[in-house]
Amino acid sequence: MKYYFAVLLLISFTVNTLAQSGNIQGVITDDNGITVPGATIVIEQLKKGAITDFNGKFTIVDVPEGTYTLVFQYLGYADFEQEVIVTASKTTTANIILASKSTKLNEVEVYGFALGSQARALNTQKNKQNISNIVSTDQIGKFPDANIGDAVKRIPGITMQVDQGEARNIIVRGLSPQLNSVTLNGSRIPSAEGDNRNVQMDLIPADMIQTIEVNKAVTPDMEADALGGSVNLITRTSPQGFRLSATAGSGLNFITNKRILNGSFLVGDRSKDNKFGWVVSASINDNDFGSDNVEAEWEDKFEYNANDDEDNLEEVAVNPYAKVFEIREYLVQRVRRSFSANLDYNLDENNSIYLKSIYNWRDDRENRFRLENEILDGEDIAPGDFTVDANGNLTSFPVEAKRQSKGGIDNSRSQNTRLEDQRMQNYSLGGNHLANNLQINWMASFSKASEERLNERYLEYESEYGVAFTNNDNKPLFTALDANDSAYNNFEISELTEENQYTEEKDMNAFVNFQLPLNLFDNEDGNVKFGARGRLKNKNRKNNFVEYSPEGSEFEFLGGIPTRSYSDTSFGAGKQYAIGSFANPEFLGSLNLADSNLFEAEDIPEEYLTANFDVDENVYAGYAMTNQNITENLSVLVGIRLEHTKINSTGNEIIFDEDGDYAGTNEVMAENTYTNVLPGIHFKYNVNDNTVLRFAWTNTIARPNYVDLVPFREVNNEDEEIILGNSDLKPATSMNFDLMGEHYFKSVGILSAGVFQKSIQDFTYVYQYEDENDYEVYQPFNGDDASILGVEFALQRQLDFLPGFAKNFSIYLNYTYLTSNANGIRNEDGEERTDLDLPNTAPNMFNASLGYANKKMSFRLSGNFSDSYVDEIGGRAFEDRYYDKQFFLDFNASVNLNKNLSFYLDVNNITNQPLRYFQGVSNRTMQMEYYKTRLTFGVKYDIFKK
Repeated sequence: MKYYFAVLLLISFTVNTLAQSGNIQGVITDDNGITVPGATIVIEQLKKGAITDFNGKFTIVDVPEGTYTLVFQYLGYADFEQEVIVTASKTTTANIILASKSTKLNEVEVYGFALGSQARALNTQKNKQNISNIVSTDQIGKFPDANIGDAVKRIPGITMQVDQGEARNIIVRGLSPQLNSVTLNGSRIPSAEGDNRNVQMDLIPADMIQTIEVNKAVTPDMEADALGGSVNLITRTSPQGFRLSATAGSGLNFITNKRILNGSFLVGDRSKDNKFGWVVSASINDNDFGSDNVEAEWEDKFEYNANDDEDNLEEVAVNPYAKVFEIREYLVQRVRRSFSANLDYNLDENNSIYLKSIYNWRDDRENRFRLENEILDGEDIAPGDFTVDANGNLTSFPVEAKRQSKGGIDNSRSQNTRLEDQRMQNYSLGGNHLANNLQINWMASFSKASEERLNERYLEYESEYGVAFTNNDNKPLFTALDANDSAYNNFEISELTEENQYTEEKDMNAFVNFQLPLNLFDNEDGNVKFGARGRLKNKNRKNNFVEYSPEGSEFEFLGGIPTRSYSDTSFGAGKQYAIGSFANPEFLGSLNLADSNLFEAEDIPEEYLTANFDVDENVYAGYAMTNQNITENLSVLVGIRLEHTKINSTGNEIIFDEDGDYAGTNEVMAENTYTNVLPGIHFKYNVNDNTVLRFAWTNTIARPNYVDLVPFREVNNEDEEIILGNSDLKPATSMNFDLMGEHYFKSVGILSAGVFQKSIQDFTYVYQYEDENDYEVYQPFNGDDASILGVEFALQRQLDFLPGFAKNFSIYLNYTYLTSNANGIRNEDGEERTDLDLPNTAPNMFNASLGYANKKMSFRLSGNFSDSYVDEIGGRAFEDRYYDKQFFLDFNASVNLNKNLSFYLDVNNITNQPLRYFQGVSNRTMQMEYYKTRLTFGVKYDIFKK
């Protein structure tokens, strides 16, 4: 049996090679020379056909010698026919130009979704065998999204985690970011995040991407580490004629009243003989903004020293209270740059090669000012130091207060800020070849992502005083009982540190795919595809941390150094949150910490050593699958994928003595290997030309985060805590079932609905427990199992059936509902919890958009909602952290000044939606961070020459 498949391939190859047949290849473009993906090409006499790829190219193999009529079918356009002559053992070229003005159905003017926009994406989605969502770059342009993360969140079943007001981490179908894959042109994008596999979606500008492809049911020729789904970002390809496009704009951040600058260009062309094509694009966005932040950490136990006995504390029954309260002010400048160059060359009609490259570089300059108040330890609290009201509310208590300035050195790059330098680059060389009936495509790529934070400085001053607590769970606030006690100039220096961090991930990929015609059902088209992939990855993190003690007395009090007040009456959470004065960034950046006469330096390995690691992860994969038309309307794709993973990791073991002092470290190494066999099947049934039913059974995996599988160990004898990695972690696996129905409107739109179910094994969570020595232990473990059941609905349509001007309106709606449960998660007492959903599963996600477009202008109002979900599991339900629900409302408009020039206006976050976390219950705020509204405007210029 094991030789059957190989023999079958050999027979197919031999028969097809000896047959008197030829091949047909071509490229379909519009009348501007832009390629048309997702089009269907059919030879009706032979029941053979093909679908154009993202480059507009199609290939039909094993065509008997003769004259045939190619029928071109494209949603929203009348069928187009072209006659071709096929010669044995030759490849016939049949390039087609779709002239929109002559082929549009019934002369309907589809302004909102014309050929140049979402029609390309919907045709691609309609003709794919698997369940997917496709969004074109033109559709992205209809929404006010600067980065690719904000664009992706508009796709059904997807929500995003926000960082500094921009969408960063992608959640597909309710599954956390590390359970999904993000690829660039089919190769996995490396992550610059130090402790996870998350790809920073806000690193990539939206205008550098041609198409977003979300595969919710992966096929065997795709990488399997996509438990939630796979997001493939496709960069721009060379046009079939000259194209020049440019954008220039500005704007305003209302939170800081500071400017935004942005610009981009794209230029591309083909040689006269059509062999060589090229496209170069670049983008820059300079955003000067910030955020207003309030954070709290809650406790429901209160202890105090009743008898001046530190070993015998009394406990008072109180309602939950904030044991830590912080006000934070962030000032941020984010400069995002991107450059891409893509080349392709047709060696002859059967062979072509390409080179794709992209370089993304983001500078994030940040100053942060933090006022932290933390209740003193119970041993330091006497009976007269606190008050409890008749309702059991703790209304006042003593705190240790800290005023901390965060910044960096004074040079041209850091500019007295903490500079986070993030870069992601990808270089891919590939080819497409046709040898008789054998189609071959291959690619080799190198990718690298890095994050460097040099000379990150913290200057902190502290004091102790009594505070009154409002007991407002939703908006907690500490207020000094005596304003004189809390005066900033009385704060004494507690810490001056400098930290350097560097995280790097390198990824080398290579794959090859082979495809042959194979017809297993009489008179029906089919093929067999097989291939292999290797991925070699290294991820390492190198940090250090040095503490400095000033030799002079001028640093002793905050009032003795240059300070600045950062209180703001328009603070996002309310004017009652007055943060006060801090050491100013210029003073902090100017300090010469290398001068031993001024500062005594001490390396603090316990602050960074367990965070340092080195991991090699090698994945070798192979697959085989066949795609068969069983009948004229029913097709099936069935196959299997094999992935073998080998991981070598190095971490550090660090020990503190009973006084809490660093006592030494050891290097620890570990190895882990596993193999996954992953079968899958996809059915597609065309009810009619515009209605499709799909069913899929797939198996996927998600590998653990690097920080979880590194064998580090941190033993703190003073605090009686142990933090561990777990190199024996298994990858999470999932068996997935999907059923989807789609109806495509002739005027270019879609109505779809579906249901999906995932059965997950061995997901990772952090287990908190006490060991035999009563030490609190924190370690990642595999949970037992979890399940997700969800439904999806989407409607996208121009209202062309309405009379008059109303026919120019369009709607874009999608809704996803999820329900989940997780088994095998244990609390701090070792008991299994039964009250938890699977972490990071948002039960409700919704997008709504109303647009209006005519020949001269377009307007769109867009809303995005995602529900709250558990983000981090604590030792008990009270300690669980939740990511709160969020609703974003955005508006954008454009006006065509002439054929080539247009003006645009975007307004983001009209609702001033904060990033919010809560602890245990929805009204108990852990964090609320406000970004306010952002306004951008500018001009776009676009010319084409066929």
